[in-house]
Amino acid sequence: MLLFVGLGNPGDRYADNRHNIGFMAVDEMVHRHSFSPYRTRFSGVVSEGVLDGEKILALKPLTFMNESGRAVGEAMRFYKLAPGDVVVFHDELDLAPGKIKVKQGGGHAGHNGLRSIISHVGADFIRVRMGIGHPGHKDRVSPYVLSDFAKADWPWVDAVCEAMADDARWLAQRDWPRFMSEVARRLASAG
Repeated sequence: MLLFVGLGNPGDRYADNRHNIGFMAVDEMVHRHSFSPYRTRFSGVVSEGVLDGEKILALKPLTFMNESGRAVGEAMRFYKLAPGDVVVFHDELDLAPGKIKVKQGGGHAGHNGLRSIISHVGADFIRVRMGIGHPGHKDRVSPYVLSDFAKADWPWVDAVCEAMADDARWLAQRDWPRFMSEVARRLASAG
């Protein structure tokens, strides 16, 4: 079993924020692969499905970004999952818009959602880093991530979420390099 965690902030006010691209990615996977309807559980909402024979629990914490680890920890303990069974989808300032990278372990690089998860479950979970670009100066980071994507951004945001949903079977197989290469290939052919 794998736990897919989309990071974001709950509520309509934040729905289109750059910080919520993790929610958007998980929503697309849930929709595309006909997972169960979301229900409230583990301080968040969860949906269940199967990808390539692997049971997947999709979780969107409703604790707000800074407390995401609480929801992740609850789900991990309930299902007796190891950090390597957890795949976290999150916004990444240090990647160009539309780029993704997958890695296991590491620090939080100032990302409060990752900081919270690390404090609750350790650092050895899988991260799907979704590039949103950088505003140019560290003083502009908070307003940037908490602002909505511009109208011009939506084509690449949708394309990235759709490509990741299309190639999610590679995540289910724990083939992180293949997932990255297939998503990049799909985006290059679409662009």
